[in-house]
Amino acid sequence: MNRKTVSVMLALIVLIFACSKADMNLPFSGFINPAHFPQPVYKFANNPVTKDGFELGRRLFYEPRLSRDNSISCGSCHIQSSAFTQHGHDVSHGIDDRLGRRNSPPIMNLAWMPNYMWDGGIFDLDLQPINPITAHEEMDESVANVISKLQDHPDYPALFKKAYGSETITTATFMKSLSQFMLMCISSNSKYDSVIQKLGNTQFTDEEAAGYKLVQQKCGSCHAEPLFTDNSFRNNGIGTGLNDDPGRYEATLNETDRYKFKVPSLRNLAYTAPYMHDGRYYRLDAVLAHYNSTVQHTPNLDPVLINGGIPMTAQEQQQILAFLNTLNDKNFISDKLLSEQ
Repeated sequence: MNRKTVSVMLALIVLIFACSKADMNLPFSGFINPAHFPQPVYKFANNPVTKDGFELGRRLFYEPRLSRDNSISCGSCHIQSSAFTQHGHDVSHGIDDRLGRRNSPPIMNLAWMPNYMWDGGIFDLDLQPINPITAHEEMDESVANVISKLQDHPDYPALFKKAYGSETITTATFMKSLSQFMLMCISSNSKYDSVIQKLGNTQFTDEEAAGYKLVQQKCGSCHAEPLFTDNSFRNNGIGTGLNDDPGRYEATLNETDRYKFKVPSLRNLAYTAPYMHDGRYYRLDAVLAHYNSTVQHTPNLDPVLINGGIPMTAQEQQQILAFLNTLNDKNFISDKLLSEQ
């Protein structure tokens, strides 16, 4: 190897190190509520977002030691470029490539959610990670073992002391750090957001504007602005699916909740395919076609759909699709602050 080659390699190493070091020092402003968003429902008084807590949570989010064989992290099923979903899989794939029953929901705007999961079975974000960590088909681990592995790690005790004042890692500090990272996964910088806030000269095209009105008229009762979900649970008439998932019934044991699932946000749909709780639709036009003509009258069908779904002409469907594209937030899926460091 000649001297010139060695010099080039050293220069590349220095550049890579400098870039990675710069990424570690990205500006951090804490949790800021977007001006056009409602007040969060998460109780920040019990877990204020700090720089050290957030950075610890980010590292934990991408930490494979959270799984039994140290192979699966939260980021394995919630990929940033896919708006923190598991793109391409109809249902989640976990440890040993085990299949879950449901599509991985996006981690996005969680501070405004009163409950979590497709069935709303978890009401506290600080408790939510227990489910995937302990689920047989996801991480198949115990929280106690995770904490033991982190406590024995050469870095984590010092990181927890920096964030919480003690090298002793507890379930509470572990969970709160993960929450701090997830709370910062805020999507509020789409074209729609710019238009609504009158930022610069951004305007809808005629087709997007027509689609916006249609979404307000035909979809707004469930997909309420600006989050584009009302966080309710509804049976949208897609049928029971191959695994006969009873939905919210599993959380409430209330027969009237059978086959109801959380209304997902319409934000970032360009990145979050496939769609529905079981990922049965891979294209948005298939979703619109369902609401237009294939709604099934299953038990507890939502009253909004009871009279034959949501009629839409072909032109209206194209206009709706045009508007939905204004809800895609490229800043969110490329924000280095949320990326694995």
